[in-house]
Amino acid sequence: MIKYCCYKYEELTALEIYEIMRLRSQVFVVEQNCIYQDLDRKDIKAHHILAKERSKIIGYSRILKKGESYEDFSSIGRVVVKKEKRKKNIGRELMEFTIKTCFELYPNNNIKISAQTYLKRFYLERGFKYKGEDYLEDGIPHCSMYYEKMI
Repeated sequence: MIKYCCYKYEELTALEIYEIMRLRSQVFVVEQNCIYQDLDRKDIKAHHILAKERSKIIGYSRILKKGESYEDFSSIGRVVVKKEKRKKNIGRELMEFTIKTCFELYPNNNIKISAQTYLKRFYLERGFKYKGEDYLEDGIPHCSMYYEKMI
């Protein structure tokens, strides 16, 4: 059974922080062959969503309040699932839990994400809307997407 939970940075254990950074590095740097500065100091201000299976982190995302990444929006980022756990709806469940948690934390803010373009359909299916043009971020095609809750 997979458990989804939300933590402030200071609530995470040293081992959890290590495992989060290891997972993000495995996927975003090694698997996607993208050299970029993952440690951006936003983790300290973020809420961290962990997907755990038998106390092992198998998925992750982070939530930032309005003003941290985007002036007028809360944001969700660093969404990742371990390679061997993909195609099992964990990403879908993780994202749905993250959206729900984001609105619980910041009920008066809409959400903006910078999505990898190949995942546009995934985010559209979760309720995000595509606006604007595609762009390169760290050499990978991305697009801006928005989840607008009636405020």
